[in-house]
Amino acid sequence: MNLGTFSISLAVKNIDKSISFYTHLGFKVVDGGHLNEGFKDSETMKWRILANSSVKIGLFQGMFNSNILTFNPKDVLKLQEVIKEKGISFIKEAKASDAIKSIILADPDGNQIMLDQH
Repeated sequence: MNLGTFSISLAVKNIDKSISFYTHLGFKVVDGGHLNEGFKDSETMKWRILANSSVKIGLFQGMFNSNILTFNPKDVLKLQEVIKEKGISFIKEAKASDAIKSIILADPDGNQIMLDQH
């Protein structure tokens, strides 16, 4: 089962402080609500994607309550069916009609895993 590229989505309290910290570690902002017309920042929610070599980190302020392991597969709906057949339950399922298709599940320790199709 190919889950696609991996990143970690971090729930941050202050996105500007987090951006400053990670850019000092060599990360660069490559996407976010300030650049992405389809998913803009709002007063209460802001997001940035940072990259350093092959590593990506998503910084999300006001969008998630916890950190999330994120994978970007090519076909979320197909993976959802495969995962269902294995008896794994979902926190959130995707629908064919969803503009942004994503599913969320949790591992046995409660760590959330999001499969998010771009």
